[in-house]
Amino acid sequence: MDLDVVNMFVIAGGTLAIPILAFVASFLLWPSALIRIYYWYWRRTLGMQVRYVQHEDYQFCYSSRGRPGHKPSILMLHGFSAHKDMWLSVVKFLPKNLHLVCVDMPGHEGTTRSSLDDLSIDGQVKRIRQFVECLKLNKKPFHLVGTSMGGHVAGVYAAYYPSDVSSLCLVCPAGLQYSSDNQFVQRLKELRDSAAVEKIPLIPSTPEEMSEMLQLCSYVRFKVPQQILQGLVDVRIPHNNFYRKLFLEIVNEKSRYSLHQNMDKIKVPTQIIWGKQDQVLDVSGADMLAKSIANCQVELLENCGHSVVMERPRKTAKLIIDFLASVHNTDNNKKLD
Repeated sequence: MDLDVVNMFVIAGGTLAIPILAFVASFLLWPSALIRIYYWYWRRTLGMQVRYVQHEDYQFCYSSRGRPGHKPSILMLHGFSAHKDMWLSVVKFLPKNLHLVCVDMPGHEGTTRSSLDDLSIDGQVKRIRQFVECLKLNKKPFHLVGTSMGGHVAGVYAAYYPSDVSSLCLVCPAGLQYSSDNQFVQRLKELRDSAAVEKIPLIPSTPEEMSEMLQLCSYVRFKVPQQILQGLVDVRIPHNNFYRKLFLEIVNEKSRYSLHQNMDKIKVPTQIIWGKQDQVLDVSGADMLAKSIANCQVELLENCGHSVVMERPRKTAKLIIDFLASVHNTDNNKKLD
């Protein structure tokens, strides 16, 4: 074999070895860094740009794609202890001609965290209104999507600011008052009564607790490597004190049933998406909302838990697209009449 060819293979082998070794080292030694790289890669691949906007001394972090057009912009609100990137799995299946905005909720990820901030549902609704006004997103009514805690905030937002919102999608929203508690809520009440707030199942501190949380939130049993579980925990641990404070705020009497108390004020076309096997928030909440919201469409997903966005991203995207199309076409027909 010619020496030049040998050198070429050596150089090529070395070039490939460096990223492979870096990946293995990151996976074994710095799994949290690998998770951040993963989100960066998918944002870049999907064309989502991270941006910041200020309201007085408060900073909002968000990612966006596209520009406002004749179709409504879509604002997406994530759940408790998550961040804007949780929507990437759904964004992947949404048309690129839609204007998408995914914001970090108050105190989460790149959005300001202040000890003086009002973390109640009403407080979060007011913060999201500030964000909307900073972006002038309500110059034209937009489609609002929220899941879990984000669904709670989205529903109350639609009730408080009806002229801002053209339509609404609530995915397994919190904030409803059930006639009886499910197993998860009973467990939370036991923890509250024993003052064991460090044991809240949605705030894991070890890989084992992270695995238990994933099983609680998902019907699909993901096989997650130990290193990734460790990485997920490492990313969260610095924020766990904030998550505990936030959790206690949104389950207290002021906030716990805010959506329930305001659902009859929601007048925009509304879509409810819920996993039938949700162990966190009972699926019967969908029927509750449907009976109180006049123009409401319910979609229940088989073999799906609380993490609808992660478990069924393609289906979620399709449901949102179809719902928007039906609302948009109805509006056009009304204009023609």
